[in-house]
Amino acid sequence: MNYIISIMPSLLSGAKMTLILFLWTLILSIPLGIIVSLGLISHFKIIRAILKFYIWIMRGTPLLLQLIFIFYGLPIIGIIFQRYNAALFAFILNYTAYFAEIFRGGFQSVPIGQYESAHVLQLTKWQTLRHIIIPQVSKIVIPSIGNEVINLVKDTSLVYVIGLGELLRAGNVATARDVTLVPLVLVGIIYLLMTGIASFILKKIEHSYSKWK
Repeated sequence: MNYIISIMPSLLSGAKMTLILFLWTLILSIPLGIIVSLGLISHFKIIRAILKFYIWIMRGTPLLLQLIFIFYGLPIIGIIFQRYNAALFAFILNYTAYFAEIFRGGFQSVPIGQYESAHVLQLTKWQTLRHIIIPQVSKIVIPSIGNEVINLVKDTSLVYVIGLGELLRAGNVATARDVTLVPLVLVGIIYLLMTGIASFILKKIEHSYSKWK
């Protein structure tokens, strides 16, 4: 027990970095995903083509490779990121692509009659989007968004590759130093707690949208 108490500060410090990266990625990539999804279903062929190419790259290559490229590759052409900024930039680019595809599917699942009804009621495009389409799309995509949120919690461990001090790195350091698996067991428990809390919140959100039939 004394050993666990002694290593908890370093693990909690790593967990703090994990949570910060997780929250900022979520806060920024979901709105960007909505914007990109609207571009994917727009009438502008050039915009659609560019966005499809971007999503193809982001979804077709590993996030780990994207992290390495952004932090170690971009400095070759003069673009330099600090470790945390490189990690956040890579995660936002990657998860925006996934969220965009989820929202695109959601928008295309809304019956065309909903748009026609809004037109009959003389609602503006913004009013239609805000009061009719977005609530329905949100209900449709929440389960898929939930899966990506859980993946995001676990994917934050990938930032070890650029030397960022997150939760798993803190556990690995303690394990290598003290030759014991206890730190990694604690890391697993902390990850389970974070994913459990995220799942609970998502269930509550999903329940709040259950009125949209």
